[in-house]
Amino acid sequence: MSFHLTPAARTALRCYRGLARRTRTHVLLRWVTAPLAAVEAALPRTGQILEVGCGHGLLSLVLAAAESGREVHGIDIDVAKIHQANQAAAALEQDGRVSFAAVPSDWRPPASQTWDAVVICDVLYLLGAAAALDLVRACAASLRPGGMLVIKEIDTRPSWKYRLSRAQELAATRLAKITQGEVVRFVAIEELTATMEAAGLRTTRQQLDRGYPHPHLLLTGRLP
Repeated sequence: MSFHLTPAARTALRCYRGLARRTRTHVLLRWVTAPLAAVEAALPRTGQILEVGCGHGLLSLVLAAAESGREVHGIDIDVAKIHQANQAAAALEQDGRVSFAAVPSDWRPPASQTWDAVVICDVLYLLGAAAALDLVRACAASLRPGGMLVIKEIDTRPSWKYRLSRAQELAATRLAKITQGEVVRFVAIEELTATMEAAGLRTTRQQLDRGYPHPHLLLTGRLP
């Protein structure tokens, strides 16, 4: 886990000061338990970036706070979280460079809008394999030439970290009701890689689990 707060993370977390303590605790734990700094560093310094499944909006706010050349838009199916994300965005005071919107559960990127980058961070496991891979294909199709699709997911190896992650996510979705989702099924990285490459992306992968109890993995695809 990482207790180091980057300057962008400090700025983003301050935006939640006026929100409920539960929300403030959740976003802080989100930063500590997930390698969001590495995700931020993998994305382009400038351009329009879409975050799919943004939740309370922490990563989107970090992206906007880290680089002034980014315009970030986050979407999520959880209306309450989107409301809180927009409250936090108002506190960021970045002249509209970050925005949030609620979308239906079957949302896909519209053909009328393309992006310099799309990021999906710990979302696909909640959709089921077929829907997750369909979303990946749709996001790849929404990229501009030279655009990037960045996916941070849980790997299935090492097995003990995977089992721990699965147990925690089952508790979050079915008991605590913190996360919305019908299923908890981590999609194999090989399936994600094959789907991205079939969509024309050149992929790289990076293990990010050192120091974390969860097998974080970053999968990046770039459109030529």
